[in-house]
Formats: sequence, structure tokens, C-alpha cells
Amino acid sequence: MHKRLSLGSLLFGAIAFVSLVTMSTMVWASHENHVYESILHAAEAKAHGEMGHADDATHHAKAAVSHAKMGTKESKNPHLAEGLSHLEEAVDHGQQGHAKVSAKHAGEALKHLRQVH
Repeated sequence: MHKRLSLGSLLFGAIAFVSLVTMSTMVWASHENHVYESILHAAEAKAHGEMGHADDATHHAKAAVSHAKMGTKESKNPHLAEGLSHLEEAVDHGQQGHAKVSAKHAGEALKHLRQVH
């Protein structure tokens, strides 16, 4: 059985791809790469959560947690720690099927992760 992709899904994918390509040229250091990857996955988690896709939000939140944890091994930035805390909440709520709450925590994580230098 094949699913049809809606115009919104295609547009979302195109925007995510363009964002990925554009931002990938800006990050070089190892810790920044992990923070960058965490930001990308947190943004995906937020978007999926806002669309009510708890499973996809959880998947991306878990990936964001993994990268954020790798980043904390190389940086003790308090924004990274706070972002990680919100990502873990995003995972917990996503696993409970609370897509919108998961999205809210992923959004809060993004605010902090974007402050990491």
C-alpha cells in the first residue's frame, strides 16, 4: 500500500533539505557538529510534534539527545545542558503520545541549542 504525499509534506521536505544544505556549510568543529546535528533533529522533532506525529517527533528528539550528549563531552556550555534537558522531556512526552507537548519542549531546546558557541 502506497501513501500519497501531500503538497505540505513535499514542501516541508524541500524546506528541510534546503536548510540542511545551507547550514551544513557553516559548521566545522566537532562539538559544533554535534550541536548542529542536535539542532537539525530538534527542529524536525518540533515540526513533527506540531503536526501531531508523536512517533516521528520522538525519533528525531532521540537523535537530538544523542548528539547533544556527544556535544556535552566537549563543551560545558549551560545552554547545551538546558537544551538537552528539554530534549529529554520531548522524548518522554513523545513516547506517551503527547505530540504537541513534545513539540513545545523541542522548541525550548532549540532556543538553548542555538545559543551554544
